[in-house]
Amino acid sequence: MKWTNLCIYCQGTLYHLKEGMLKCSQCKRKYSPEKTNKIITLIYAFCNEESAHHSAKRLHLSYTSVQHYFEQFRYLCAKICEREYEQVRALSCEYEEYFYLERSKRQDKNAVFDAQNFLTFDYNGHIYNIVMPSLQKYKEQFVEDNLEDVYADGFSKFKRKSRIIKLSSHHNKIVTFWDFLEISILHYKGIKHTHFPLFLKEMEFKYNHSMQERLDLMQDYFFIKEQ
Repeated sequence: MKWTNLCIYCQGTLYHLKEGMLKCSQCKRKYSPEKTNKIITLIYAFCNEESAHHSAKRLHLSYTSVQHYFEQFRYLCAKICEREYEQVRALSCEYEEYFYLERSKRQDKNAVFDAQNFLTFDYNGHIYNIVMPSLQKYKEQFVEDNLEDVYADGFSKFKRKSRIIKLSSHHNKIVTFWDFLEISILHYKGIKHTHFPLFLKEMEFKYNHSMQERLDLMQDYFFIKEQ
Protein backbone atom coordinates (compact mmCIF):
# COMPACT_ATOMS: atom_id res chain seq x y z
CA MET A 1 0.00 0.00 0.00
CA LYS A 2 1.27 3.51 -0.81
CA TRP A 3 0.75 5.83 2.10
CA THR A 4 2.34 9.07 0.92
CA ASN A 5 0.25 9.96 -2.15
CA LEU A 6 -3.10 8.30 -1.46
CA CYS A 7 -5.60 8.49 1.38
CA ILE A 8 -4.99 5.79 3.97
CA TYR A 9 -8.74 5.36 4.44
CA CYS A 10 -10.10 5.16 0.88
CA GLN A 11 -7.06 5.51 -1.43
CA GLY A 12 -8.40 8.82 -2.78
CA THR A 13 -6.17 11.73 -3.83
CA LEU A 14 -4.74 13.80 -0.98
CA TYR A 15 -4.12 17.52 -0.77
CA HIS A 16 -2.42 19.62 1.91
CA LEU A 17 -4.23 22.17 4.04
CA LYS A 18 -2.61 25.38 5.25
CA GLU A 19 -2.46 24.18 8.85
CA GLY A 20 -0.38 21.16 7.77
CA MET A 21 -3.18 18.59 7.80
CA LEU A 22 -3.97 16.27 4.91
CA LYS A 23 -7.44 16.04 3.41
CA CYS A 24 -8.84 13.48 1.01
CA SER A 25 -10.65 14.79 -2.05
CA GLN A 26 -12.84 11.67 -2.10
CA CYS A 27 -13.88 10.80 1.49
CA LYS A 28 -13.13 14.31 2.88
CA ARG A 29 -11.28 12.79 5.85
CA LYS A 30 -8.69 15.04 7.51
CA TYR A 31 -5.74 13.69 9.46
CA SER A 32 -2.25 14.48 10.67
CA PRO A 33 0.66 13.05 8.66
CA GLU A 34 2.69 12.81 11.88
CA LYS A 35 0.06 10.73 13.64
CA THR A 36 -0.33 8.44 10.65
CA ASN A 37 3.42 7.93 10.38
CA LYS A 38 3.56 7.11 14.10
CA ILE A 39 0.81 4.51 13.77
CA ILE A 40 2.46 2.89 10.75
CA THR A 41 5.79 2.80 12.61
CA LEU A 42 4.12 1.13 15.60
CA ILE A 43 2.37 -1.38 13.34
CA TYR A 44 5.77 -2.32 11.95
CA ALA A 45 7.21 -2.72 15.46
CA PHE A 46 4.25 -4.86 16.55
CA CYS A 47 4.41 -7.07 13.45
CA ASN A 48 8.17 -7.41 13.96
CA GLU A 49 7.50 -8.86 17.44
CA GLU A 50 8.83 -5.92 19.45
CA SER A 51 7.37 -5.44 22.91
CA ALA A 52 5.58 -2.19 23.79
CA HIS A 53 8.31 -1.38 26.32
CA HIS A 54 11.10 -1.81 23.77
CA SER A 55 9.23 0.13 21.07
CA ALA A 56 8.46 3.03 23.42
CA LYS A 57 12.10 3.26 24.45
CA ARG A 58 13.44 2.99 20.90
CA LEU A 59 11.00 5.51 19.44
CA HIS A 60 11.06 7.89 22.44
CA LEU A 61 7.31 7.59 22.92
CA SER A 62 5.12 7.22 25.99
CA TYR A 63 4.88 3.59 27.08
CA THR A 64 1.20 4.09 27.93
CA SER A 65 0.50 5.36 24.42
CA VAL A 66 2.39 2.52 22.74
CA GLN A 67 0.73 -0.07 24.96
CA HIS A 68 -2.67 1.39 24.04
CA TYR A 69 -1.94 0.98 20.32
CA PHE A 70 -0.57 -2.53 20.80
CA GLU A 71 -3.79 -3.54 22.56
CA GLN A 72 -5.76 -2.23 19.59
CA PHE A 73 -3.51 -4.22 17.25
CA ARG A 74 -4.21 -7.41 19.23
CA TYR A 75 -7.95 -6.90 18.91
CA LEU A 76 -7.43 -6.49 15.17
CA CYS A 77 -5.40 -9.72 15.11
CA ALA A 78 -8.36 -11.50 16.71
CA LYS A 79 -10.74 -9.94 14.20
CA ILE A 80 -8.58 -10.99 11.26
CA CYS A 81 -8.19 -14.52 12.65
CA GLU A 82 -11.96 -14.92 13.01
CA ARG A 83 -12.61 -13.68 9.48
CA GLU A 84 -9.97 -16.00 8.08
CA TYR A 85 -11.48 -18.90 10.01
CA GLU A 86 -14.76 -18.31 8.18
CA GLN A 87 -12.84 -18.81 4.93
CA VAL A 88 -11.15 -22.10 5.93
CA ARG A 89 -13.67 -23.73 8.28
CA ALA A 90 -15.10 -25.94 5.53
CA LEU A 91 -11.69 -27.52 4.86
CA SER A 92 -10.62 -30.78 6.44
CA CYS A 93 -8.58 -30.27 9.59
CA GLU A 94 -6.51 -31.88 12.29
CA TYR A 95 -6.47 -30.70 15.88
CA GLU A 96 -4.81 -31.24 19.23
CA GLU A 97 -5.18 -29.91 22.76
CA TYR A 98 -2.42 -27.90 24.45
CA PHE A 99 -1.75 -26.78 28.02
CA TYR A 100 0.39 -23.67 28.23
CA LEU A 101 2.04 -22.68 31.50
CA GLU A 102 4.74 -20.09 32.11
CA ARG A 103 8.14 -21.74 32.50
CA SER A 104 8.63 -20.23 35.96
CA LYS A 105 5.57 -22.17 37.20
CA ARG A 106 6.20 -25.55 35.62
CA GLN A 107 7.85 -27.08 38.69
CA ASP A 108 4.83 -26.23 40.85
CA LYS A 109 2.21 -28.97 40.44
CA ASN A 110 -0.48 -26.72 41.93
CA ALA A 111 0.10 -24.24 39.13
CA VAL A 112 -2.17 -26.45 37.03
CA PHE A 113 -4.93 -24.01 37.98
CA ASP A 114 -3.02 -21.31 36.08
CA ALA A 115 -2.53 -23.35 32.91
CA GLN A 116 -4.06 -22.07 29.69
CA ASN A 117 -5.88 -24.85 27.89
CA PHE A 118 -6.68 -24.45 24.19
CA LEU A 119 -7.35 -26.42 21.04
CA THR A 120 -5.20 -25.84 17.97
CA PHE A 121 -6.66 -26.66 14.55
CA ASP A 122 -4.70 -27.08 11.32
CA TYR A 123 -6.85 -26.32 8.27
CA ASN A 124 -4.54 -27.42 5.46
CA GLY A 125 -1.70 -25.35 6.88
CA HIS A 126 -3.77 -22.53 8.35
CA ILE A 127 -3.70 -22.49 12.17
CA TYR A 128 -6.72 -21.57 14.30
CA ASN A 129 -7.10 -21.70 18.10
CA ILE A 130 -9.99 -21.94 20.56
CA VAL A 131 -9.40 -21.24 24.25
CA MET A 132 -10.98 -23.77 26.60
CA PRO A 133 -12.61 -22.85 29.96
CA SER A 134 -10.15 -21.71 32.63
CA LEU A 135 -9.56 -23.64 35.85
CA GLN A 136 -8.66 -20.52 37.82
CA LYS A 137 -12.17 -19.96 39.11
CA TYR A 138 -11.94 -23.29 41.01
CA LYS A 139 -8.54 -22.61 42.59
CA GLU A 140 -9.71 -20.64 45.62
CA GLN A 141 -12.28 -23.26 46.63
CA PHE A 142 -9.82 -26.14 46.38
CA VAL A 143 -7.22 -24.22 48.39
CA GLU A 144 -9.76 -23.43 51.10
CA ASP A 145 -10.71 -27.12 51.33
CA ASN A 146 -7.03 -28.24 51.30
CA LEU A 147 -7.72 -30.27 48.18
CA GLU A 148 -5.38 -28.56 45.75
CA ASP A 149 -2.77 -31.36 45.90
CA VAL A 150 -5.39 -34.05 45.34
CA TYR A 151 -6.97 -32.15 42.46
CA ALA A 152 -3.62 -31.30 40.85
CA ASP A 153 -2.55 -34.97 40.88
CA GLY A 154 -5.88 -36.09 39.50
CA PHE A 155 -5.92 -33.50 36.77
CA SER A 156 -2.34 -34.35 35.70
CA LYS A 157 -3.39 -37.98 35.18
CA PHE A 158 -6.55 -36.92 33.36
CA LYS A 159 -4.56 -34.57 31.12
CA ARG A 160 -2.23 -37.38 30.04
CA LYS A 161 -5.06 -39.84 29.29
CA SER A 162 -7.79 -37.61 27.91
CA ARG A 163 -6.21 -35.15 25.50
CA ILE A 164 -8.41 -34.14 22.58
CA ILE A 165 -6.48 -35.09 19.47
CA LYS A 166 -6.88 -35.90 15.79
CA LEU A 167 -3.52 -36.03 14.04
CA SER A 168 -2.08 -38.07 11.19
CA SER A 169 1.52 -37.25 12.09
CA HIS A 170 3.45 -35.87 15.06
CA HIS A 171 5.45 -33.69 12.66
CA ASN A 172 2.86 -31.10 11.73
CA LYS A 173 1.99 -27.41 11.70
CA ILE A 174 0.30 -27.65 15.09
CA VAL A 175 3.53 -28.62 16.83
CA THR A 176 5.52 -25.93 15.02
CA PHE A 177 2.91 -23.36 16.05
CA TRP A 178 3.28 -24.38 19.70
CA ASP A 179 7.06 -24.00 19.39
CA PHE A 180 6.55 -20.55 17.83
CA LEU A 181 4.18 -19.58 20.67
CA GLU A 182 6.54 -20.75 23.42
CA ILE A 183 9.45 -18.76 21.96
CA SER A 184 7.58 -15.62 20.90
CA ILE A 185 5.69 -15.17 24.15
CA LEU A 186 8.88 -14.99 26.22
CA HIS A 187 9.71 -11.38 25.35
CA TYR A 188 6.49 -10.20 27.01
CA LYS A 189 7.89 -11.28 30.40
CA GLY A 190 4.60 -12.50 31.82
CA ILE A 191 1.00 -12.15 30.65
CA LYS A 192 -2.07 -11.69 32.81
CA HIS A 193 -4.31 -14.74 32.78
CA THR A 194 -7.28 -12.78 31.43
CA HIS A 195 -5.18 -11.30 28.59
CA PHE A 196 -3.89 -14.64 27.29
CA PRO A 197 -6.65 -15.23 24.66
CA LEU A 198 -5.70 -11.99 22.86
CA PHE A 199 -2.00 -12.84 22.95
CA LEU A 200 -2.82 -16.29 21.58
CA LYS A 201 -4.64 -14.68 18.65
CA GLU A 202 -1.68 -12.37 18.11
CA MET A 203 0.62 -15.39 17.83
CA GLU A 204 -1.87 -17.16 15.56
CA PHE A 205 -2.01 -14.14 13.26
CA LYS A 206 1.77 -13.81 13.12
CA TYR A 207 2.32 -17.52 12.55
CA ASN A 208 -0.12 -17.63 9.64
CA HIS A 209 1.37 -14.63 7.80
CA SER A 210 4.68 -13.41 6.47
CA MET A 211 6.01 -10.06 7.67
CA GLN A 212 4.72 -8.25 4.58
CA GLU A 213 1.30 -9.88 4.91
CA ARG A 214 1.16 -8.83 8.57
CA LEU A 215 1.92 -5.22 7.67
CA ASP A 216 -0.59 -5.07 4.83
CA LEU A 217 -3.41 -6.66 6.85
CA MET A 218 -2.81 -4.61 10.00
CA GLN A 219 -2.62 -1.32 8.09
CA ASP A 220 -5.75 -2.12 6.10
CA TYR A 221 -7.77 -3.21 9.13
CA PHE A 222 -6.58 -0.41 11.41
CA PHE A 223 -7.37 2.45 9.08
CA ILE A 224 -10.64 0.91 7.92
CA LYS A 225 -11.60 0.59 11.60
CA GLU A 226 -10.84 4.27 12.14
CA GLN A 227 -13.50 5.41 9.68
